[in-house]
Amino acid sequence: MRPVLRDPAYEKIFQEEGYVEIPFLSQEEVELLKQKFFDLMPTSGGNITASDTGVEGGEITYDFTFIDKNIEYKKAVFDEITKIFMPHVKKWLADYRPLIANYIRKKTAGGEVPLHQNWAFADERKVTTVSIWCPLVDSNVENGTLQMVPRSQKRFGEVRGPMIPWELDSIKHDIIEQCLVPCNVKAGNAVVLDDSIVHYSAINKTNDLRLTIQLILIPDEEPSIHYHVNPAVDKNQVNVLEVDKDFYMEFNPWKQPEGARVVRTFQHETQQITMQEFKKRIKGPKIDEKQPFNLLRRVRDLITN
Repeated sequence: MRPVLRDPAYEKIFQEEGYVEIPFLSQEEVELLKQKFFDLMPTSGGNITASDTGVEGGEITYDFTFIDKNIEYKKAVFDEITKIFMPHVKKWLADYRPLIANYIRKKTAGGEVPLHQNWAFADERKVTTVSIWCPLVDSNVENGTLQMVPRSQKRFGEVRGPMIPWELDSIKHDIIEQCLVPCNVKAGNAVVLDDSIVHYSAINKTNDLRLTIQLILIPDEEPSIHYHVNPAVDKNQVNVLEVDKDFYMEFNPWKQPEGARVVRTFQHETQQITMQEFKKRIKGPKIDEKQPFNLLRRVRDLITN
């Protein structure tokens, strides 16, 4: 298995739990990145919304660079974040490159991020893509910190993209009530998380600044992919697009992507699962682990096929 973190002790925790907290930025770097956020804000175009593209969608109640209307603003954010982050990334991660950079600001009484997994950015049977989540103020339950379902990585929703139904959708409220562990993280520390882990964050209940950074990275040697479905053509046909960071600079999650090369297509139909199955699968093998050979299952498969 290709390593994610260079330090064996942190790597062990990451592989077991799906995330790990690391010391990351200096206090001076935290303050600089906070200032950069406010310096760049006047050039923000505001969030793209579903209604902008004529489709129905829920309101997003937080500032999020990824869906900003101004591409030049997104590029400037990417440059400023990676300039400070990458020396630390090179120290901690085993040869990863940045793909998407976000400032995320939750205003008072807003900012809930629904339970989800990040999209798949590479073939997760071969490698692991990660997000570095770094708060620029102390993060806790009151201001809507990141909350995890430990050990849920690479066990659900292997095919993930903006137009693909999620197999946990019907049980997401039960998962929020029963399974989450909050990450109380000091400003400048960071959580490295497997992009496939199930996670959530609630609203900011305070009157204070709640500002974090997310940097999504993939292994240097691995091409990045994007799973896309066009429901108007075939709701079960998944197009696998080969993409790069420039693709995401111009990306609108509610529009048909243009210009990316389709490397393959396949049929995929999402099946909703129960809480009983969810809890069982958390204790089972990950999709990139060698599963034990089951002779009875193999015979059954040969008969049915």
